[in-house]
Amino acid sequence: MRRLKRFADLSMTLGLGLLILAAWELAVRVFAIPAIIVPAPTAVLGALRDGILSGELLTHLWVTLAEVLLGFAFGAAFGLVCGVMIGLFTLLENLVYPYIVAFQTVPKVAIAPIIVIWFGYGMASKVVITATIAFFPVLANTIVGLRAAPRDQVELMVAFTASRWQVFRLVRWPQALPFIFVGLEVAMVLAVIGAIVGEFVGSQAGLGYLILQRDFNLDMAGVFAILLLLSALGIGLHALMMALQRRVVFWVDHRGDRVVGA
Repeated sequence: MRRLKRFADLSMTLGLGLLILAAWELAVRVFAIPAIIVPAPTAVLGALRDGILSGELLTHLWVTLAEVLLGFAFGAAFGLVCGVMIGLFTLLENLVYPYIVAFQTVPKVAIAPIIVIWFGYGMASKVVITATIAFFPVLANTIVGLRAAPRDQVELMVAFTASRWQVFRLVRWPQALPFIFVGLEVAMVLAVIGAIVGEFVGSQAGLGYLILQRDFNLDMAGVFAILLLLSALGIGLHALMMALQRRVVFWVDHRGDRVVGA
């Protein structure tokens, strides 16, 4: 029954996508919209096919994917560690958190050129930019999750002479995991944006670099093909994170966000 429902949901999603593409194609043909403004979906799919067959898109895709995954890994790890420390120690929140918020409010597009100057035009600068964007969602959700532990459970553990580590491992950490994975999902999607922003500022390879090239050549079908590929990349990485969440946080009913057995 569950598989049938998933199949029905997937069919409706794909049907909606096909309907949008058909309406897009029809609008371009009926209103004779120039390809330099909005290319037809058939032209976009043709450019995507040609780019994949030539190997150009795949070559740049691997570069961007590596930047996304490395930046996400560093940013998420640092955000998780800082979130745990701030969530457990109020003094650290008072000392450090205001500066973290201040840094987060600075537009990453504004500091991206500085990071490129510091770390060069290679992959390192893109990884740093991506990490700075992926950092905050994990940090904020980790703090919220650790403080969402029921007070009565914490007090019960303390009453049974549990150590701070035991309270963290048995109560606070399991309670925080669903929140942390929400932060990881958001960070994974934002990591794709971070890598492209870095490539826009200065790069020698990657899908963002390829977008700038095709923009310069007025190849709008090629640009839309890359955007389609980036969308597929984001959906795939988000689905991977959701699958990991279902395996790790197995006690939560993700369809209704209810604890199993509650």
